[in-house]
Amino acid sequence: MSVPSATKNKGAFHVEISKNKDEQSLEITEETRTLLGRLHLQEKLQQKFSTADFLKIGPPVKQENETSDEDLAHTFLQRLMMLDYTARYIPVRQDSPDVGQSKPDPVFDNDFDALFSSGEDSVQSQPTHVHPMDVQMAVFHCSDSFFKQNMITKLSQCQYALPLLVPDPVTMDIQCPLWTFRQIIKTLKITEKLKDKSNIVTMKSMPICTAETPMVSFFRLGPVSLSKSQLMNTLINDRHSTFFHRNCPGSTKSRHLMDGVAEIAWYCPSGKPHDAFTDCIAFGNLHGDALLIEKQREIMTEKASVNVVLVQNLVKTHKSTTVIAALMKSPKPLIILIADNDSDAVQIKEGKYKMGLKDKSQAGVSEQLKGIIGNLLTGPHTAFKLETMAEVPGITVDENDTVCQNGKSDARKLLQGMDFSKIKEHFLPCQGQLWHDWCKINKELHHLKGRIEHNKDEKKEEQKGIRQKQCKASNEFMKLFIESLSSLPSADRVYFLKWTQIFIDAHSTDNISDILHEYDKKWSEVLVLKEKEKENNTSDDLNIKQTELDTISKNLQSATFGLEHIFREMGQIYEAHESLNEPTKPVKTDWSKYPEMAAELMLSGHPMELMDGDAGHVPLTWISSLLDEVIKKVGDQKVFVLSVLGVQSSGKSTMLNAMFGLQFAVSAGRCTKGAFMQLVKVSKEIRKDFKFDYILVVDTEGLRAPELAGNTTLHHDNELATFVVGLGNMTLINIFGENPSEMQEVLQIVVQAFMRMKKVKFSPSCLFVHQNVSDMSATEKNMDGKRHLQEKLDQMALLAAKEEDCDAKCFNDVIEFDVQKDVKYFAQLWEGNPPMAPPNPGYSESIQELKKLILSKAQTAAGIPLSQFKSNIVDLWNALMNENFVFSFKNTLEIAVYRKLEVQYGNWTWDLRSNMLTIENNLCTRIKNEKLDKVELSHLYEEIKKTFGDIQKEMKTHFEDENDKEMLVQWRGLFECKLNTFHDEQVKEVKRKLDEVIQQKNACRKLNDKKTEFENNLLQQSKDLAHKLKDQAKDEEKLKKEFDSVWSHWVKELTADTKPIEDINLEQDQITILRDIGYEWSLINESKSSGKYKTISAVRDYSCYVVQGKDSTFVNAAKHYINLEPPFQKEQRLIRSLIQDVEKQSLDAIKKKPVATNGYNPTYLQEVAKHVKKKVTEFESARKHSLKKEFMVDLVLYVFDKAEGWLSKTHKEFQNNNDVLTYLESNKDRYYDIFRSFCEGSSSAIVLGKLICEKLKSSVVEAVQNKTAIDLAREMRRNVPAFSGNRLNLEKHVLRSLAEKEDFDGFITYILQPRKQVESFIKEEVEKFIFTKQRDKARNILKRNVEEINNHLSDALVTATDQVKTRNGNINMWVDEFSSSKDQLTFTISCQNFHDINNFDFLKEEIKNGLVSVIEEMNSLSLEKIKEFKQQPDEILIDQLCNCCWVKCPFCAAVCTNTLEDHFPYDHSVPFHRPAAVGGFHFKYGDMMSIYFCTTEVASDGFFFPEDRPQLMIPFKMYRFAGPRYVNWSITPDNSELPYWKWFVCRFEKELEEHYRNKFKADGEIPRGWRTHSKGEAIKSLDVMFK
Repeated sequence: MSVPSATKNKGAFHVEISKNKDEQSLEITEETRTLLGRLHLQEKLQQKFSTADFLKIGPPVKQENETSDEDLAHTFLQRLMMLDYTARYIPVRQDSPDVGQSKPDPVFDNDFDALFSSGEDSVQSQPTHVHPMDVQMAVFHCSDSFFKQNMITKLSQCQYALPLLVPDPVTMDIQCPLWTFRQIIKTLKITEKLKDKSNIVTMKSMPICTAETPMVSFFRLGPVSLSKSQLMNTLINDRHSTFFHRNCPGSTKSRHLMDGVAEIAWYCPSGKPHDAFTDCIAFGNLHGDALLIEKQREIMTEKASVNVVLVQNLVKTHKSTTVIAALMKSPKPLIILIADNDSDAVQIKEGKYKMGLKDKSQAGVSEQLKGIIGNLLTGPHTAFKLETMAEVPGITVDENDTVCQNGKSDARKLLQGMDFSKIKEHFLPCQGQLWHDWCKINKELHHLKGRIEHNKDEKKEEQKGIRQKQCKASNEFMKLFIESLSSLPSADRVYFLKWTQIFIDAHSTDNISDILHEYDKKWSEVLVLKEKEKENNTSDDLNIKQTELDTISKNLQSATFGLEHIFREMGQIYEAHESLNEPTKPVKTDWSKYPEMAAELMLSGHPMELMDGDAGHVPLTWISSLLDEVIKKVGDQKVFVLSVLGVQSSGKSTMLNAMFGLQFAVSAGRCTKGAFMQLVKVSKEIRKDFKFDYILVVDTEGLRAPELAGNTTLHHDNELATFVVGLGNMTLINIFGENPSEMQEVLQIVVQAFMRMKKVKFSPSCLFVHQNVSDMSATEKNMDGKRHLQEKLDQMALLAAKEEDCDAKCFNDVIEFDVQKDVKYFAQLWEGNPPMAPPNPGYSESIQELKKLILSKAQTAAGIPLSQFKSNIVDLWNALMNENFVFSFKNTLEIAVYRKLEVQYGNWTWDLRSNMLTIENNLCTRIKNEKLDKVELSHLYEEIKKTFGDIQKEMKTHFEDENDKEMLVQWRGLFECKLNTFHDEQVKEVKRKLDEVIQQKNACRKLNDKKTEFENNLLQQSKDLAHKLKDQAKDEEKLKKEFDSVWSHWVKELTADTKPIEDINLEQDQITILRDIGYEWSLINESKSSGKYKTISAVRDYSCYVVQGKDSTFVNAAKHYINLEPPFQKEQRLIRSLIQDVEKQSLDAIKKKPVATNGYNPTYLQEVAKHVKKKVTEFESARKHSLKKEFMVDLVLYVFDKAEGWLSKTHKEFQNNNDVLTYLESNKDRYYDIFRSFCEGSSSAIVLGKLICEKLKSSVVEAVQNKTAIDLAREMRRNVPAFSGNRLNLEKHVLRSLAEKEDFDGFITYILQPRKQVESFIKEEVEKFIFTKQRDKARNILKRNVEEINNHLSDALVTATDQVKTRNGNINMWVDEFSSSKDQLTFTISCQNFHDINNFDFLKEEIKNGLVSVIEEMNSLSLEKIKEFKQQPDEILIDQLCNCCWVKCPFCAAVCTNTLEDHFPYDHSVPFHRPAAVGGFHFKYGDMMSIYFCTTEVASDGFFFPEDRPQLMIPFKMYRFAGPRYVNWSITPDNSELPYWKWFVCRFEKELEEHYRNKFKADGEIPRGWRTHSKGEAIKSLDVMFK
């Protein structure tokens, strides 16, 4: 349809409708136009209401006396959707002056005249409100076919009559809205008489469209003083106005859309004696004068079983006579009701009756009519079937629409020829026994016993086999369904799904009714036999009948079938293919599209199954993929999750459907099983009031289901309650009736679920809904009920606290709860007895109040992103699979948020570190340039203030991120504290380094003064000698000879009173020190000669260093431990730890010595040797064995060897900086060059220029090196994947590298000394980056820094020259100016011999020319020179990346992956642990390796013996009580696949056996499934493990 346009023409309203590209101009009457205008529905005549318009959270429903005409239609619909039958009786506020014509009140002479006035003028002057049925029909005409269907279904539930024949207000064609009846299923109870004259009542449900029932048609001929509709109501339900009539509230004389409308309603018996009729009867009611509505009258009389005509009186001359005459001739029964006649009912002839109504009570007339109609229907009569309306000529049927027919055709094709009792078994095989077996095995995987890893492997193989069978179990039914779902246009697809559900419901309803009837019959037989058993003690017949009853029960389960089962099958097909990791194809396979299809359905309003109720399992893969697709389509929108819990058949689904207009299944025999979810959008009108976009409603099966029994019921209910409460931001606890024992059982389950949430840091809220309360008005009783509920909750909290090991003393300790506000009482749903009872208006009011309360509480809630909802599903279900929920719960999203925070923290600390390095370099240059002689902490804090301030702002922004704010708050204090500590440490470390530079500068001040003095003397003497030899300037050889001859003399003369600094002999000192502390030369020499001391830290077996004592168990004591670290391995670990500790402590002590300022002293090594000896002695005193002298010698030499490089390098620097002779000799060539320049007659400017260039060269090199080192580290930190994340990310890349190289020694180093291996990996990656992978980038960084320095120098030269020229300064001023403008470079020079320089432009050019070669040399610098930089990129990165946690798991030696070194009070953790064999652990007896994972063990019933208390046996489930090594580790049960370490064990099986001297045999044999993992799979698994 096109956009509507309306023009007024001759009292008609023109509507342009574009249909099938043919333009038509149609008219509606002026009255209809006015009506639609008053209701604000003009546009909706074309832009129809849709289901989506009401499947959203909008403004609250208007209360009584608040509604205006413009809101009337929406208020009617909102109330109708809530099953409020008073929607027809909405009072309207008359505030529209344009409605009606206001006239002045007439004036009378006296009151008596006014009494006899007609009052017509007064009445006409009052504006009339809209007739309620006009509102209903206007909305009906303005709705699309699906919303009409929804609306008519709700009217049927409200026990209202439904439009059967409707004149179109535009075309005036008569329409039959057959489609709108398709969802209606009527339930009735029929009383049948048995042969023994006893009665049996059977319940029957039937789709009303296919039901064959008698129909009694009512119509009037001409005006009648009595209400036909009111009379009909007395036949159906005298307490409820099924048909709206003139005496109903809100009725008016004027109505515009009801004349010509035929309505229909059904009477359904309840199987009780007072039933008006014993079978279902349809009642048809033609509104308006049937004389004027010929077409509808003919159809209704033709379809009727009995016709009832209402006339004012019988007059032969009246035009009604013709109609009556025709009806008299018709074979169909006829009843004529005469308003002005008082005669009793008279049978005129067979099947023809007349009856007067005058002066008779309605009750009397009603009873007489019931008798006549009942009597007529006992004989032969025609049956009415709604579907036959499609065959009536001259009317249009909505189902004949092409799109509707296409959907119907496809649905019929899908379901044709099916045996619905076996549809699940034959056509949905994936969700049957195969899926149930898979779920059973999956639960067993979480409760393994015996040979755990072998059993796990076998069960995984079984699951894989089941998945393979599911993949092969495809059939034509599912292929056809998926083909229709994927290929049909959107409109056709909606009809296809609706028709499929309609056909399924029709067949299921028949089957379920028959099975229930059979079940009731069989159950009666069982009860009889039970009575006989008490007398005769025979049970054979009873057992047979009981078995038959069980079979019927299974048939009932099989017959319960809906669209949800087809969607479930889609999920299982998807999960089966996905789990087998089938190779992806360029084009998406059919099964891979299933989640996308399901997401579209969910967004269009279909509920989606969250938990399979038949299997009691959540298909995590399917649900995760489905929600991923929803996120793709609408974004990661925030949702408020509302869940519901309560006993079975307590009206949970009905309540949710009424509250939000949802479509959860509530029909007979279709109790909710499992859990379903449905999205409800928050409308634009109120979105600003909420922090989320959708409410996600979770409906669940009832607790205490009768099909479960005993412990099974309790476990299932606890599982369901914990799952649903954990998912919900708010949970509605639905309590039905007033049975205290039933309520207590539900409350116990609910309270325990909330307590579990508290322990895993979830904070849902709850509301209690007490339904079916008998006396809603009794305030005192309600108050007493609330007090009783509070007491019960507190009592249950105490019981649950004991079971869950919690300290809660009342319910408010578990969850915030206000019994006055958070408890709602509901009236019973039905107003009377079903099946003819309408919903109770009080129930609808309660629904509205509850909805308001929910939304008011939701306004303060942040909601959660859909991705978090998905994550919560996975986390909750995985934890529920284990025995101990709280112990097993792992919050994946919380972990992900923490990992993200770690990455950010790494970025913040890097920014601080790199900035401090730059500050350090700049200040160091200023110190060397003698422009700074003291560094204050306050100055350093000021320097870093801006950077730190920016980081603090970033940190604040990160922690206040709207998405993760609530989760991040728990770590905010810790990370703020850690960042402040890091900031302080960096500042203090830089101060320490700069203080050392100042100290060194001060120590060298005398030497520097001497250097200046020597330099001036050498320059002067060179100048004098050059003056003598200026005639020989061209003879290079002679000049060199002359210079050499005097150089030695000059140096000797200048250094006569200076003592040279000698070279050091570390090797001799080491030997002397070892001998001094008591070790033989032979031991020292042997160790030195073999070089074995260099590898002492990597020795696999230290037993060669051990002297066995009498009670020593170093070698063979492994037999005393089970599945933990054996003493042999423990001692190995402790010795290795001793070596690492001694090495670190010794190197730290050496590096604190003032070697750079005072030079090397042998006492430094003596102190180290004594420290080593002391530590070894302490170690031996705590052991039952001692260490050989060889160990001490090797360890001391090992520490000396590690310190040697640093000592040699640092002493050499000291020597170069402090030994005058060394300094002079190193500068001989430079002085010869100056000397030659003087000989050649060069000016002072040229010589000074050369001197400056020479001085700047080393400074430029140092500055470029320092900046390049930082820049390279920054570049790698940003672009090397291993360095750009958190500690966990680094771990992943280390493991990838080890696997790619298959380096067993590297693995062992990683297992035993993880930090050492990580540092080695960083060095390796840095080398690859600089020298291989990014060689060009590294060179460009170097060149860029050279260019920056060059530009800086050029600017400094120009500035100095300009300043001196402006101020008419001298050479001293020029040097000062030049020095002050280049803080990046170290530069000092004496001008004593250059006072004659006055051409500063010439000097500037000379220096610029001289620097060209310096810059060219730097640009051509080999990257290999980077290895000689004072600051190394790898060391910078090691400092940044390795200052984290290195604590190992006490069971498998996996390293804690927390980025923070000290993260107390938070536990150590690692995403995935390893088989114990990786760390060398084995069983108690023999030499069998342990292949078990600690994540499996902690969920088992096994025990272990802690190493510190070997006599104590500790259950794995209580591992935290085993001592300090265990208490701070969080090890969560986990059955995830770990291909990496399984591959490692298989690949290095022999090497591990040799290294640990144990075997993979017996219980330690490697499971077969482990050997199927390839290296590629192992490496790929790292991406999943550490994402």
